[in-house]
Amino acid sequence: MATHLVWFRNDLRTIDNRALHAACEDPSARVLALFIATPGQWAAHNMAPRQATFIYQTLHHLQAALAAKGIELCYHQCEDFAAANAWLVAFCREQRIDQLFYNRQYELNEQQRDAALEQALAGQVHCRAFDDSLLLPPGSVTTGSGEMYKVYTPFRNAFLRRLTASDTRSLPAPRPRDQGHVTRHRLAPFDYPQQAVDEAHFPAGEEAALARLRAFCREQVPDYVRQRDLPALSGTSQLSPYLAIGALSPRQCFNRLQAECPGLLERRDSGAFGWLNELVWRDFYRHLLVAWPMLCKHQPFIRWTRFVPWRAPGEAFEAWKQGRTGYPIVDAAMRQMNQTGWMHNRLRMITASYLVKDLRIDWREGERYFMTQLIDGDYAANNGGWQWAASTGTDATPYFRIFNPTTQGERYDKQGDFIRRWLPELAAVPDSAIHHPHRWAEQQRRVLDYPAPQVDHATARRETLEAFEDARRHARAQEADDPY
Repeated sequence: MATHLVWFRNDLRTIDNRALHAACEDPSARVLALFIATPGQWAAHNMAPRQATFIYQTLHHLQAALAAKGIELCYHQCEDFAAANAWLVAFCREQRIDQLFYNRQYELNEQQRDAALEQALAGQVHCRAFDDSLLLPPGSVTTGSGEMYKVYTPFRNAFLRRLTASDTRSLPAPRPRDQGHVTRHRLAPFDYPQQAVDEAHFPAGEEAALARLRAFCREQVPDYVRQRDLPALSGTSQLSPYLAIGALSPRQCFNRLQAECPGLLERRDSGAFGWLNELVWRDFYRHLLVAWPMLCKHQPFIRWTRFVPWRAPGEAFEAWKQGRTGYPIVDAAMRQMNQTGWMHNRLRMITASYLVKDLRIDWREGERYFMTQLIDGDYAANNGGWQWAASTGTDATPYFRIFNPTTQGERYDKQGDFIRRWLPELAAVPDSAIHHPHRWAEQQRRVLDYPAPQVDHATARRETLEAFEDARRHARAQEADDPY
């Protein structure tokens, strides 16, 4: 009897899991499942303690779901990817594994890990890898010359044409298997910092993820475009934590969206298409990682931006992290993330722009800090978002896009409902003054327990534009001096 092993990584679900489905196609095979915790690697990749907790909680749901299918989930913890590979080779030998099934991860370290494992198992175990975490696999959407797109909109147009011709069906969970008694191994707590997750807001497990997906597509999608940028409203799906660890697949999202909103591809002004657009952005950033692995090495996509003279982080960076910049919309957003592990997408753009364009602190500092806090931490999306905000990434808009944090607040949180939720020290400030609280306090001769703005935005904007222009001139001069 053949023995199949399914190695779970960031695909913690039983429904629409391509590796699991393939491993269970042979009804006579013995099927085992495995999860390997690598806390040392997680630390190197700045995984948020909340995300580690969310993964641990989700594993319990996965273990129960697999047991109901007659599949045992084995569990092991070791330091890093190298140690995981060494242990896994021995485990395959011990369990007499014939085939190893896993879903691909696209970050550079993960790709190198898988390549090394396949080499170590060559001639002993047949390894089968699947593209599972995307709507379309990397390399499948290219220009006429066969290259990856560098700008999102033409990528999306080509992506949607290919999507309609592709098989995006969601696979069912495997049928129960008659494999005898299933051992429920104790899932020892990770040797990694833990932080509480608001289980009422982010309940763990694929059943909770699917319930939220159904409710969002049925009840909120029609208003998505109108409400998505307003942080005081619950206008977004908040499914990103589930997508990040694979408790939900993008195909499930797409298929549920189509079921609730037929014809969404023809109605590009609809809420349904607006949310599909976000799923395509998610694919775009992963496709970029594969096409340009340098993005996994903390390098900017636009090479000349390497010469931008970033300021040392220091006290200004600490104040930004704590939500003490003196710009209410920025501070409310940072405190939301620090306290919940999640931040509204519009606010991610505003806070990132402020750090890079107003304080002129290296985008990599912000990228790293976000990863240490976010329950939905995802390298490709986080890196792509930060490089977009910093004007160092793939974008049709040049470096002179600089958000004004005050006008952004006035536009997207006009009455200050979101701001007051996270900045109780501004509770008494009226709507008309919420984005200029110190001006109001001075007029009323009141003292606020809230810092004055760190910088003058107009001055910071001018200095940042000059810094980027100097960097581009420097890069051009260097290229002229380089005969190669």
